[in-house]
Amino acid sequence: MFADVVERAGYGQLIPPLLEDLGVFTRIGDATDVVTKEMYDFVDKGDRHVALRPEVTASVCRSFAQHRPTVPWKVYYSGPNFRYEKPQRGRYRQFDQVGVEVLGVDDPQLDVEVIALAWEFYRRLGLTQVRLVVNSLGEPDDRARYVEALRDHFLAAGTELSEQSRATLARNPLRVLDSKREPDGAFIASAPQISSFLSAEAAAHFDDVQQGLGVLGIPFAVEPKLVRGLDYYRRTIFEFQGGTLDSAQNALGGGGRYDGLVEALGGPATPGVGFALGVDRTLLACDDEGVFPARPVELDAFVVDVTGGLQATEITASLRAAGFAADRGYDNRSMKAQMKLANRSGAHVAVIVGDDELAAGTVVVKPLRTTSDQAPIARTALIDHLRAVTDASSTPSTGTDIT
Repeated sequence: MFADVVERAGYGQLIPPLLEDLGVFTRIGDATDVVTKEMYDFVDKGDRHVALRPEVTASVCRSFAQHRPTVPWKVYYSGPNFRYEKPQRGRYRQFDQVGVEVLGVDDPQLDVEVIALAWEFYRRLGLTQVRLVVNSLGEPDDRARYVEALRDHFLAAGTELSEQSRATLARNPLRVLDSKREPDGAFIASAPQISSFLSAEAAAHFDDVQQGLGVLGIPFAVEPKLVRGLDYYRRTIFEFQGGTLDSAQNALGGGGRYDGLVEALGGPATPGVGFALGVDRTLLACDDEGVFPARPVELDAFVVDVTGGLQATEITASLRAAGFAADRGYDNRSMKAQMKLANRSGAHVAVIVGDDELAAGTVVVKPLRTTSDQAPIARTALIDHLRAVTDASSTPSTGTDIT
């Protein structure tokens, strides 16, 4: 489903490596928890310091810097990332993401397109309790002035600020805004807002993004305290929040602009924008909203073979190839034991083959959901007979693939 949404907008698939040189990820911010606490990194047998990727954007930018594709370069990806975190609902040490990145275009309407793609994905899934929040971090100079204002504001709180936030303040004042600790609430509420520090160019860019979202009818809220977790963001940032999830873990995904990241990785100055959506949390939100109601396994036939099992292998394979949902017994169990399995399976019929049927080239078809009599059927006529007594089609049903 995700691939269908983004491919219709001209995005091609990229498969980044799971292992990268450690330096690729230290560029995302040496004051972030992702770099300082959460990365799985080690020295390999070639004496290279490498890391399991904790996120994908840096890998995409490294690939762009290395191969210099034609711009605009529009790519999407899916796959696992790894962070050393305390496992809990919606937060795992291995977690899957889908996402897009666009490099080479500095246009606020591209920011709108990227946000709209994620919104359409959630809409197609059937999620109705997703909230979009947006903000702007401005240009690097805007952000630097804002960070200093935050530092002064929180330093004035002294020891009234939580111990954890005082430690965070020393590394990255922006991250204090993420605190959910009770002592910090009043100081965060009264903190300066980034909008007061935006340059005219950055403010105009953000206004254009908001107008574009309005044109598309995508509801959103400006959240001045939204900063996201990685240091490479500038100007537009956004987050999708699940209304059914715990407030501390309600970010389904998000993204923004990172116009300086390619240059930091050794490439030319290149604008970029993208997002990553957490598959695990998205599935939790789908479960909470009942998007994918549980469906019972619907079997057409259960094959019972008391001749050793080889006939069941052949018959089951031929039924599945013809479009029927079919299962079988194993371990050369007795007729009685296999019929118990057949009855529990919920199948429409049992297809039974014993020594007599094997010799005669027949099977016995026994209805399991009706009181109709069982009947011997020629092996060559089995598929036609099953089509007559079941509603099975030639195409088996499939589940929903969100990627």
